Amino acid sequence: MSERAAPFHCPYCGDEDLRPGEDGHGVWECGACNRVFQLKFRGLLARGLRRPDTEGDRI
Repeated sequence: MSERAAPFHCPYCGDEDLRPGEDGHGVWECGACNRVFQLKFRGLLARGLRRPDTEGDRI
Protein backbone atom coordinates (compact mmCIF):
# COMPACT_ATOMS: atom_id res chain seq x y z
CA MET A 1 0.00 0.00 0.00
CA SER A 2 1.36 3.41 -0.81
CA GLU A 3 2.01 5.97 1.88
CA ARG A 4 -0.72 8.17 0.37
CA ALA A 5 -3.51 5.74 1.23
CA ALA A 6 -5.27 6.54 4.47
CA PRO A 7 -8.09 4.72 6.24
CA PHE A 8 -11.33 6.62 6.82
CA HIS A 9 -12.35 4.69 9.93
CA CYS A 10 -10.95 2.23 12.44
CA PRO A 11 -11.46 -1.39 11.30
CA TYR A 12 -12.15 -2.43 14.91
CA CYS A 13 -14.55 0.17 16.32
CA GLY A 14 -15.51 2.21 13.24
CA ASP A 15 -14.56 5.56 14.75
CA GLU A 16 -12.96 8.26 12.58
CA ASP A 17 -10.53 9.59 15.23
CA LEU A 18 -7.38 8.31 13.50
CA ARG A 19 -3.84 9.66 13.42
CA PRO A 20 -0.59 8.34 11.93
CA GLY A 21 1.28 6.13 14.38
CA GLU A 22 4.80 6.67 15.62
CA ASP A 23 5.94 3.13 14.73
CA GLY A 24 6.54 3.73 11.03
CA HIS A 25 4.86 4.06 7.66
CA GLY A 26 1.33 2.77 7.31
CA VAL A 27 0.70 2.51 11.06
CA TRP A 28 -2.44 4.19 12.40
CA GLU A 29 -3.65 4.89 15.94
CA CYS A 30 -7.32 5.07 16.88
CA GLY A 31 -8.10 7.63 19.55
CA ALA A 32 -11.45 6.01 20.41
CA CYS A 33 -10.43 2.40 21.14
CA ASN A 34 -6.64 2.96 21.58
CA ARG A 35 -5.76 0.29 19.03
CA VAL A 36 -2.83 0.52 16.67
CA PHE A 37 -3.23 -1.11 13.27
CA GLN A 38 -1.64 -1.32 9.86
CA LEU A 39 -3.42 -1.76 6.54
CA LYS A 40 -1.75 -4.10 4.10
CA PHE A 41 -2.52 -4.92 0.49
CA ARG A 42 -2.50 -8.71 0.16
CA GLY A 43 -2.88 -9.17 -3.61
CA LEU A 44 -5.44 -9.79 -6.33
CA LEU A 45 -7.74 -12.74 -6.81
CA ALA A 46 -6.52 -14.99 -9.60
CA ARG A 47 -9.99 -15.49 -11.03
CA GLY A 48 -11.03 -11.85 -10.72
CA LEU A 49 -14.38 -10.64 -9.50
CA ARG A 50 -17.63 -11.84 -10.99
CA ARG A 51 -20.56 -9.50 -11.05
CA PRO A 52 -23.89 -11.31 -10.61
CA ASP A 53 -25.67 -8.98 -13.07
CA THR A 54 -23.36 -9.91 -16.01
CA GLU A 55 -23.04 -13.70 -15.67
CA GLY A 56 -25.74 -14.40 -18.24
CA ASP A 57 -24.17 -12.06 -20.81
CA ARG A 58 -21.28 -14.34 -21.74
CA ILE A 59 -21.40 -15.94 -25.19
